[in-house]
Amino acid sequence: MIQRISIEYMTDPKGVRPLSSVLKVFALLDVFAEARKSLRLSELTRLVGGGRATVYQRLVTLMEAGWVEQLEDGSYRLSMHSTRLAHAALEQANLGIRTVPILQQLVDVAGETASLAVLDGGEARIVQRVESEGVLRAELKVGARLSLDNSASGRVLAAFVTPEVLQRWIDSGIPVPAPEMLEKVRRERFAVSGDRMEGIMATAAPVFEAGGRILAALSLVGPQQRFQAEKSRADLIAAAEKITQMIRGQAL
Repeated sequence: MIQRISIEYMTDPKGVRPLSSVLKVFALLDVFAEARKSLRLSELTRLVGGGRATVYQRLVTLMEAGWVEQLEDGSYRLSMHSTRLAHAALEQANLGIRTVPILQQLVDVAGETASLAVLDGGEARIVQRVESEGVLRAELKVGARLSLDNSASGRVLAAFVTPEVLQRWIDSGIPVPAPEMLEKVRRERFAVSGDRMEGIMATAAPVFEAGGRILAALSLVGPQQRFQAEKSRADLIAAAEKITQMIRGQAL
């Protein structure tokens, strides 16, 4: 039976519906991923909705699979198993440890923190980072979320998605950059952050996969009081191109 279903999915993927029960379990994982602490069953039930018994059943499923663990105080948290998946995802996307030397070289030249961000739903999310050694530096950690409309990384990622994806975001109410901004980023392959939140400023350039699809945004971020967007522009674009070429070479 499993083999027959797999074949049908491969031959006609549009005719296969996702399992709603599985999606609800994954939704619970997303709640854990956004939390900064362990969560109790009552908190999880409030956050995901539904009945307490149903949420508990999903918890039991995740614990049995090794994704969630229960602490002595009765609360729940993600297990370290999730780090294995995150590491594998970065390596499969060629954004893992092999990109770190390029980020480090960029940091050495620019004197600011370098990061790689990818699309995560309707946001950009930092997945790799090398910090500058300066006393003043931007504290945006791995896992931090960035808006598509105002962050430099978000603007780069939004500029190179397909028109269908962009329209879906708009229809869903997700803020995206103005058309003229998107066109400017496509033309220059470079973006500067919009809102200067907490005195932070950033620039970003695109990283592409072997097929030409946008994969990530390479950014430099630092305190606004000293950050000079144009000063390291050429170095940032060159580093992004270097990562692109590395990824394309690995895909051959």
